[in-house]
Amino acid sequence: MQLFLTLLLLGLGASFVQAQASCSLTASGGDDSPQFLNAIRSCSTVSIPKTTILNIATRLNMTGLTNKHINLAGTIRFKPDIPYWTGNAFFFPFQSQVTFWIFGGKNLTLNGGGTLDGAGQLWYDTFATNSTLRRPIILTLFQATDVTVENIRMTNGPEWHNFVNEGTNINFNNITISAVSTSSHGAANTDGWNVYRSDNVVIQNSVITNGDDCVAFKPNATNVLVSNLNCTGSHGISVGSLGQFPGMFDIVQNVTARNIRMSNAQNGARIKAWAGPNVGSGIVKNVTFINFIESKVDHPIVIDQCYMTDATTCAQFPSNTFIQDIFFNTISGTGTSSVVATLSCSPDARCDNINVNNLNLTPPSGVAKYTCQNVQVFGNAAPLFGTCTKT
Repeated sequence: MQLFLTLLLLGLGASFVQAQASCSLTASGGDDSPQFLNAIRSCSTVSIPKTTILNIATRLNMTGLTNKHINLAGTIRFKPDIPYWTGNAFFFPFQSQVTFWIFGGKNLTLNGGGTLDGAGQLWYDTFATNSTLRRPIILTLFQATDVTVENIRMTNGPEWHNFVNEGTNINFNNITISAVSTSSHGAANTDGWNVYRSDNVVIQNSVITNGDDCVAFKPNATNVLVSNLNCTGSHGISVGSLGQFPGMFDIVQNVTARNIRMSNAQNGARIKAWAGPNVGSGIVKNVTFINFIESKVDHPIVIDQCYMTDATTCAQFPSNTFIQDIFFNTISGTGTSSVVATLSCSPDARCDNINVNNLNLTPPSGVAKYTCQNVQVFGNAAPLFGTCTKT
């Protein structure tokens, strides 16, 4: 017979039931972070029952783990204590990000049908009057290998919902993300996923309603598959932006985004790289966007190699991030203006082997326009772009 032990943790009054390899958590009425941290260190499986709402009021460092399973049937809610989190959330130098929770190690699983609640409304409203406010990411996979996150709902992240940083063999499946403000202040920068310095990442079978990129491939994201996503209100499936920081060489390589539905969005399939003086360099290579169905998307197809750079400066200081072997295949739907595709590259042959095939995009009225500059376009839809001059 298994021996069950009931432990009282840190004087919180929260019960923690251990049966050799498993723990079940209940809410304490206070800060549940200490009991959650103790459980993940002590047990191979940590369960949060369906009726439980854990209150996370202090940061969660769950790194260096091995063979751990979090069975989240209930809710993990991050208390919107802005003074605490602005001073204590974990800091990451990349784009000066901070996070509530870092989760890393080897052979990890987070699933169970429950919810990660970022309680973002107060953050959205505060950010509207304080644009320097650093808002935490809900979940950061940091130095993680062989990780599965599936059958989870994420709601109202203060900023990004998922950050994959220095990960390998990461699989997200059946994730529902919803970041919707109830005030006049939008849910800004609420990306679904940002993949950074990571290899062999899969994001699939998910529904995202948010206020920024649905998925973004950041510097040194390689061998990434994004498949079967339904994105609403987003800024698109985006490569970049890349090449922003002096002295850095950014790589995005071997990326496929397929079977994507994009609606009421700013962008569809997008690549963006910096130009100008005092920027970095890099390469975008072997990226395929295929089977996109877009509805009311402002810019269904975009290459912007002069991102955040005016035309005069871009001509004088072309992008040092080269873009090559790119495929926009079987992309259909509606834009919100007459221009439905823009392939805008820097001078001096910074784009190479850009392919477009089976495009069927329509504007609200009139004739669709396909524009390009400083690039030669290949594929059966290339005639839609007319004659582009490659310089």
